[in-house]
Amino acid sequence: MKLLKFVAGHTKISQKSLKNTLGLLEQDATIPFIARYRKESTGNLSEVEIEKISGLINTWKELEKRKLSILKSIEEQGALSDVLRKQIEISANLIQLEDIYLPYRKKRKTKADMAREQGLEPLAKIIMAQNTDHPEGASEKFVKGEVSSISEALQGAKNIIAEWINENKIVRARLRQLYGKTAVISSKVVKAEEHKPGAEKYRQYFDWSESLRRIPSHRFLAIHRANAENIVRIKVEVTQEEAIELISRIIIKENTSKASVLLSEAIEDAYKRLLKPSYTTEFLNAAKEKADEEAIEVFASNLEQLLMAPPLGSKRILAIDPGFKSGCKVVCLDENGNLLYNKNIYPHPPQKDYTMAMKKIRSLINAYRIEAVSIGNGTASRETERFIKKINFDREVAVFVVNEAGASIYSASKLAREEFPDYDITVRGAVSIGRRLSDPLAELVKIDPKSIGVGQYQHEVDQAKLKHKLDTVVMSCVNRIGVNVNTASKELLSYVSGIGSGIASNIIKYRSGNNGINTREELQKVPRLGTKAYEQSAGFLRIKNGDNPLDNTGIHPENYAIIQIIADDLNLKLQDLVGNKEVVKSLNISDYNSAEVGLPTLQDIAKELEKPGLDPRSKITSFEFDPSVKTIEDLKEGMKLPGMVNNITNFGCFVDIGIKESGLVHISKLATNYVSDVNKVVKLNQHVEVTVIGVDIDQKRIQLSFIE
Repeated sequence: MKLLKFVAGHTKISQKSLKNTLGLLEQDATIPFIARYRKESTGNLSEVEIEKISGLINTWKELEKRKLSILKSIEEQGALSDVLRKQIEISANLIQLEDIYLPYRKKRKTKADMAREQGLEPLAKIIMAQNTDHPEGASEKFVKGEVSSISEALQGAKNIIAEWINENKIVRARLRQLYGKTAVISSKVVKAEEHKPGAEKYRQYFDWSESLRRIPSHRFLAIHRANAENIVRIKVEVTQEEAIELISRIIIKENTSKASVLLSEAIEDAYKRLLKPSYTTEFLNAAKEKADEEAIEVFASNLEQLLMAPPLGSKRILAIDPGFKSGCKVVCLDENGNLLYNKNIYPHPPQKDYTMAMKKIRSLINAYRIEAVSIGNGTASRETERFIKKINFDREVAVFVVNEAGASIYSASKLAREEFPDYDITVRGAVSIGRRLSDPLAELVKIDPKSIGVGQYQHEVDQAKLKHKLDTVVMSCVNRIGVNVNTASKELLSYVSGIGSGIASNIIKYRSGNNGINTREELQKVPRLGTKAYEQSAGFLRIKNGDNPLDNTGIHPENYAIIQIIADDLNLKLQDLVGNKEVVKSLNISDYNSAEVGLPTLQDIAKELEKPGLDPRSKITSFEFDPSVKTIEDLKEGMKLPGMVNNITNFGCFVDIGIKESGLVHISKLATNYVSDVNKVVKLNQHVEVTVIGVDIDQKRIQLSFIE
């Protein structure tokens, strides 16, 4: 099987696991379903490994599609031999394939084409054969028609030879190796654009060069953007003398013949006019693709951490979208996130209605039995947090500052308007801030992942790849946690394995018309939720307080029978087995191993029986910034401050220290030892202590360190 062979060549996964996984993917099984419920088939592959296999399937399909197109094109030209067909069919990658196709690719009329029309190809073959010491004499008989001199004849022959060199597969392969090892990327400022608005941020790239294979993705994307904005010009080069010498060793037999002089001239022309521009484009595109992949991975990792942030859970929340002149929008939410009340208060300048605002907050806390306060981390956040913490409540009220990135996007969206048609965007934004505290994932799935603000250069990278990766991350997180089928929004349900937007709408309609869904089995009554969708989704949908206690676990209904056998063996009812830690721990679960239900699945079942519906997210903890630091002017080198990681890049992380500007901890300041991956040292929203090592008030830049 060609596909199996191709994928196997790019992974170290066993043939059996690959074959089974490919089969499942071809049957439209989702990655979360395969990873969670088909461990025996895949050899316990992770979601990451299965996603890689899925990506290789797409790569193979694109390669095969291109092969068919090339075969058709060459066949139409009447040039498709059996040998050439075989070369194309066994090509393992697009670069190799395009090199084979290069001589047959339709192109604009070239200098070589014009020379051929003048009858100069035989002369080019004579020179290329290097069997004559008198190329000028050999060229005399070609001086006719449009060719008026020996020099014109020789020049035309050299043009043909230059094209042959450009299409020579050995030359291209060796030159590609040279570029891969030694290519340097450089950028020079466009003098006329040096002082245009926005150019200053690229100043370090006005005269820059470094190894192309070592350039970090963030720096390449910055240079690429500067080039796109016409502020700098980019070059990708190797040492010209080395490149020409490499080609000469392949093409020239003896340096003593007169033909070799002409060949040297043709080689130099081929390199400068044809090969160099070709490889500049190829390696820039390859570097861009690599940088995109790295930036997308960083974005995806940050998004996953944000989505998996600890939830407060079902609590009554007072949420505040802070502000100065426009005031603070306050909303009260019940345990399910429903809006109960909204009001504006003005405790900050210019109004300074401090006393009235304090009375209002205290009365709302009491009237709506508020258990926690959620404050957005935007403008006036610190001031609002200090204001709330000064109020004496007659009950314990936890205060949290939450990341509000993307809340404004949600508040202006069609979804928000449909959810709150009678309220303006300020109310919707405050509601989103409150809901992010109770369940970050459930609220963040309503926002385009690109708008959440945890990536860099998201507008520079391949948008289709970015969307696919971020959607994959969201789906993975949603299914890892599980979804309450009776309370989840349409957006949350849409990310459940096998569901999608249409079936999600049908679930909501069905549960509304039937006073909820009481069993997983009942899901099959939902319109369009057929056998396949049920198989893919059932294990990820939770039914709390339903008729069957297993329906609130991550155990798939296809395995309910084995659990009933276990319960019967123990003389227990299901209700007495689920959640009974002592009994489950005493089980020898391997006794139930069979061809139908293997040990990996049984081990997962035991975990679920012991802790049914366990949320994999950690517990939320409160956090306080240093109250003495209110603006960047308050910072001094050497200060040690509490902070919270709010963005991670491949060159370091940004830390919120409670002021408008976040500080950068460069990768070199993360630890005393060498750090290759920032994500191995810090996580998004992690509470940290940092030392201030540099403050630039004019540029609003703060340098921080974990080690000083």
